[in-house]
Amino acid sequence: MDKSFTVLQKILQAANMRQKVIASNIANADTPGYKAKDIKFGAFLDKELKLLTTRPGHMKNKNNGGINGRLIVEDNPSWGDANNVELNVEVAKMTENSLTHNAAIKILNSKIKMYRMAIKGGR
Repeated sequence: MDKSFTVLQKILQAANMRQKVIASNIANADTPGYKAKDIKFGAFLDKELKLLTTRPGHMKNKNNGGINGRLIVEDNPSWGDANNVELNVEVAKMTENSLTHNAAIKILNSKIKMYRMAIKGGR
């Protein structure tokens, strides 16, 4: 099977994980002492998909995302109650994450359509 299915699966898993983390941040926006968390997508891809540079011209991801390259605690300035969640930032992250998820779904659907067409012989 095509390796891109595995890549798309990992992207969708990362987007789903990130959605849960962002939703948790929004739910705890008024919780004193709560620190916002995030999943750095580039670091997740480096770790989970083991992206390699095969030629000197390839760029490496310089994003050193947090614990095991996944979950990090945001180091933003805190409010008076030591909570650092900014609702507008979290909504922007959620929108960005939704776009990533939707793009991966569209690519996956296109690949499935191509395989179906190939199996049917172009009919």
